[in-house]
Amino acid sequence: MVSPLVSYTHGMALPLYTIAQLRTLEKAAALALPPFTLMTRAGEAAAFLLQHQLGGIPPEKRYIWLAAGPGNNGGDALATATILHQQGMKVKVCMPVEVKTDDARHALQVARAAGVPIVTDLPSDEELVSYRWVVDGLFGIGLTRPLDGIFAQITERILRWKEQGGAVLALDIPSGLNSDTGQVIPHSIAIKATYTITFIGAKPGLYTGSGRDYAGDVAIAPLELEAGTPSAASAFTTSKIWLNAPELFTQHLPERSHLAHKGTFGSLTVIGGANGLSGAPILSARAALLAGTGKVQVALLSEHPFPYDPLYPELMLHRFIPRAAENKNNEPHINDTSSAFVIGCGLGQSQLAQTALEEILSTAKPLLIDADGLNLIAKQAHIAQTVAQRNGTTVITPHPLEAARLLACDVQTIQNNRLEAARELTQKFSAITILKGSGTVIASPDGSMVVNQSGHAALATGGTGDVLSGLIGALLAQRMQPFVAALTAVFLHGRAAESLASAADGPSGLTASEIAPRYRRLFNQLIR
Repeated sequence: MVSPLVSYTHGMALPLYTIAQLRTLEKAAALALPPFTLMTRAGEAAAFLLQHQLGGIPPEKRYIWLAAGPGNNGGDALATATILHQQGMKVKVCMPVEVKTDDARHALQVARAAGVPIVTDLPSDEELVSYRWVVDGLFGIGLTRPLDGIFAQITERILRWKEQGGAVLALDIPSGLNSDTGQVIPHSIAIKATYTITFIGAKPGLYTGSGRDYAGDVAIAPLELEAGTPSAASAFTTSKIWLNAPELFTQHLPERSHLAHKGTFGSLTVIGGANGLSGAPILSARAALLAGTGKVQVALLSEHPFPYDPLYPELMLHRFIPRAAENKNNEPHINDTSSAFVIGCGLGQSQLAQTALEEILSTAKPLLIDADGLNLIAKQAHIAQTVAQRNGTTVITPHPLEAARLLACDVQTIQNNRLEAARELTQKFSAITILKGSGTVIASPDGSMVVNQSGHAALATGGTGDVLSGLIGALLAQRMQPFVAALTAVFLHGRAAESLASAADGPSGLTASEIAPRYRRLFNQLIR
């Protein structure tokens, strides 16, 4: 049997489709295909996934319980149950409210004719324990209201079963999750799935916000739309939102020729490190060094900066001296010959910090702004205007709280629609925006957006953002196209954390200092 799945999506570069785009694809398919085709294909794909997961268990012991809602998602559950039943598996469908759409009613007729057991009452917790899998076919991408009544009860029952180690397959999207934003519908609960099989195309909400926690592992069943409908095939090439993966950036990695010298790979200056905060720019600079930058210097704002870094003496450390300041000791100013700059890591918010930011904004070189650099922009309208109007490439890397300050809103507003927040930040500051968090969003001023799929809770520790800034700065200094540099660094930063965790060096206790050496290994593997 040929798998109707594209694949589990981890590590794949895929277009991501909004609800509006998916509705367009569905309408095109309805005009081009015989009735009930998509629902039948969805059932086949879900049945195939369950067969694969159940492995060598004899068909007569493959107990599967399916929850069917009143719409097409319920029809998908009925189509899945029919196929499984015909293959000799033991299934039961809970359909508390009879399905209403034409396609779903057809699936119901087929299921009844095949003898699929269909009930209206909920199983007890004890009964659910006897099943190998539970299938969530309650609601799909069209749900906009909170789950309530009997559907809330079913969801609560499934969640309890999941907490006890049960396996849950969500059809298309976990019920209660917004497929555009990755947020649970306000005032609602949602299914937490072990696997999600998503139909036609991948959705942004499966990979950002709360989506990764609720969707589990994701597989795609395109339902043959690329081959079946020309309009769908066209739409698959025009999405402005993509899932990040090496396919998007490996062909743009810097070459390492025999004629290369340190100047070939650029010079990066990292500016930050107020009193008591010098560790942040050092972390950033070390990461840049391990990411291949030819030369890295650190301009520290501390009154008593480190004379050198004992772990990486290759770094050039000095005190930040404003251009207008008296300089009796002839200490170096910010080096305008640098290929790129990173500012903000441990910068503080003093007058000296503001001076440093204003000076560096006057250059036309690629510039990454992080941490306190972003907080200064949020506080000073004239600096924000300078950022938006500067001549060089600007990259900003806010976490949700910093993004909220920059857009004068609260964190919940940012998290409610991370893609829209990234888009607004990009438009406001004419900058490439990297909105950090689960499913980091990378947005370009040309409208392109990418959702990153690598990384996990191991990165929830101090200093990992400083490391990311250094990695991106390193690629900017090596003259990579800025948006591609962002995609590369964000993906490999997350993949480095995953790699360390797979070796039992995380997720608990992973430190920011461990990320860059593992990043270096992954980066070099891609170059080779």
